[in-house]
Amino acid sequence: ANIINQVCEFLKPEVELLTGEKVSICILSNLVDTKLTRAKVVLKDQDPELIDKIVEASLFAQKDPYRATTNNKGVLNGIDPILIATGNDWRAVEAGVHAYAARSGQYQSITRWKRVNDLLVGEFEAPLIVGVVGGVTRLHPMAQMALRMLGVQSAEELSRVCAAVGLVQNLGALRALTTEGIIEGHMKLHIKNLTLGAGAKEKEIPLVQKRLEEILALTKRITLSNAIEVLREIRGDKRKASYSEASHQS
Repeated sequence: ANIINQVCEFLKPEVELLTGEKVSICILSNLVDTKLTRAKVVLKDQDPELIDKIVEASLFAQKDPYRATTNNKGVLNGIDPILIATGNDWRAVEAGVHAYAARSGQYQSITRWKRVNDLLVGEFEAPLIVGVVGGVTRLHPMAQMALRMLGVQSAEELSRVCAAVGLVQNLGALRALTTEGIIEGHMKLHIKNLTLGAGAKEKEIPLVQKRLEEILALTKRITLSNAIEVLREIRGDKRKASYSEASHQS
């Protein structure tokens, strides 16, 4: 980015001379719609009803900008961690993606899901401008480690990884939305956070998590208060067991 901005500033006098106009700013654009990254997945042996639900949800995101906004945010939930881990500017990538999603004048989904015979086909298309050299990517040891773990050698390979992860992330979200619902899915992921937030120790974590899963199955929601109460019950049972054992021995 800095190199391009330097080139723009270097060319400023020449542009002014050729056009006879005054150049006010010299800076690149984060919308690079001439360089798009695409990903595609074809899934077989899927439940026909589930395929129809996912396709319908995808169509909703294509037609409604409010749904498209949340859909694309979910896609970027998968992409952003890769960008951060590899030292890339996730804000610049997001800005370009959102601008591309609105290129028609209406904000739309950057993913598409469709039925082809008995197959579920998913596609991703958006500009993912990333780098594997220069800046933080070159200097930060953790960014270098992340690139080695991914096994990528070029910016193009990294952008493909990002696109693939974003597409699969979208599939997971749509499946949850069209089956069990997003709340239950989020709550399952949230159980460990609630367990730790309640102050459970290492040996208590599996017990608290199991009980919270049971509560979630019954009530469809759990809170930190549930986790604290469960932890108190578990510790109370342990104290009772210890007291009973001590009384028996005496």
